[in-house]
Amino acid sequence: MSEYNHVVAKDGDIDPSKVDSAISRIAPGERDRILRNFGEFKVYLNKRIRLAESIGMNEEQMAQIAQKVADYLASHEEPRNNEEMLLQELWKVGTKEEQHTLAHMLVRLAETQHKH
Repeated sequence: MSEYNHVVAKDGDIDPSKVDSAISRIAPGERDRILRNFGEFKVYLNKRIRLAESIGMNEEQMAQIAQKVADYLASHEEPRNNEEMLLQELWKVGTKEEQHTLAHMLVRLAETQHKH
């Protein structure tokens, strides 16, 4: 796959506008496996957070991507559990600033997943 399809380029440049296409390339069965269980979703996010940290991304950059992911999920995916339903409802009623704050909180939640 060409580098232009990735959210994070080899040189470390980040393009949050490519989040939608990156998520849409995940096979539907794999997306369902990740989203079906909130614990599994947090584990998946934790792996992505650790990868982002390993290439030098800071929390603000991760939150920007998390915000784009949440926008995508709120628009394209039905919640599969109560936790996702609550997050989607909070996302939809939040202002852009509140959504950005929630994205930071989700990054921190995913960072701590391996500690529990």
